[in-house]
Amino acid sequence: MVKMLLTLLGLTLTAFKDHQASYETRMNAFREVEPVELPNCNLVKGIESGSEDLEILSNGLAFISSGLKYPRPEKPGKILLMDLNNEDPTVLELEITANKFNVSSFNPHGISTFTDKDNTVYLLVVNHPDDHSTVELFKFQEEEKRLLHLKTIKHELLPNMNDIVAVGPEHFYATNNHYFENPFWRHWLIYLGLELSDVVYYSPNEVKVVADEFDIANGINVSPDGKYVYVAETLAHKIHVYERHDNWTLTLLKSVVLNTLVDNIFVDPVTGDLWVGCHPNGMRIFYNSKEPPASEVLQIQDILTEDPKVTVVYADNGTVLQGSSAASVYKGKLLIGSVSHKALYCKR
Repeated sequence: MVKMLLTLLGLTLTAFKDHQASYETRMNAFREVEPVELPNCNLVKGIESGSEDLEILSNGLAFISSGLKYPRPEKPGKILLMDLNNEDPTVLELEITANKFNVSSFNPHGISTFTDKDNTVYLLVVNHPDDHSTVELFKFQEEEKRLLHLKTIKHELLPNMNDIVAVGPEHFYATNNHYFENPFWRHWLIYLGLELSDVVYYSPNEVKVVADEFDIANGINVSPDGKYVYVAETLAHKIHVYERHDNWTLTLLKSVVLNTLVDNIFVDPVTGDLWVGCHPNGMRIFYNSKEPPASEVLQIQDILTEDPKVTVVYADNGTVLQGSSAASVYKGKLLIGSVSHKALYCKR
């Protein structure tokens, strides 16, 4: 009996060590960042509580989600506006007008825009007002610098969204990054690689899972021609390329493996290049590390080819920008966001 117990204990310790090694690999726990600096970069004044996601319109107006906090914010989050056509752009908090929407519980995460044939701009925002996430649909009123709240979207297949990409005012793809709310059990499910998540297509007439079994699904975006959908799988260090079909389903075409934890994806509307905000070391962004979380921005060119070109455009060990979550470009200018820190603006 003693021998059997010792054997079981040995097997348990071996399994634990295997899981620990796998977890550390998925988290990139020991990676150090080799800084890659850019000229003409400055922190954006007025952003102190994060710039988790960025969306730039074709006219150079940039929307920024700020104030994301789990499980709930101490004060309402904001949507900021920045005009990248200005020589020294500043941020402006957009006023939100609403009838039923509770602005005091606004906790914005991923964002996406859709411009219709009449040039009306709609902003879709992932919101975490409580234990179940929602999508808030706004109409952008440019002259008034205001967001008019139109609708709150909530569905059982969208319990804990991370990011969103609009394919119509009320049509979108969204990533769920987890399903289990309890922090203790969620930690252990992530540790064991069992906290799998998915991608959901939503429309007023149909809601369905179109891809699943992700080790934390995160950023999502579409190609300029709308034929392909890109999904970031954070703990697998991958960007997946899917073909989009007329019935909104997705077929996996390829995956690009990277040496970093991938977050939000921006697609250059001119070149089709992907710009990805990344976390080089997951332990420093997921947990309260003594070392500040590092930042990294990747540019992926020709992702549909057999040999995509991946370039580290920017990297910092956390002394300037902590926890880069997004990166967007406009006419040679680069805007880099962070989960809960600041934002960096570079004239490249």
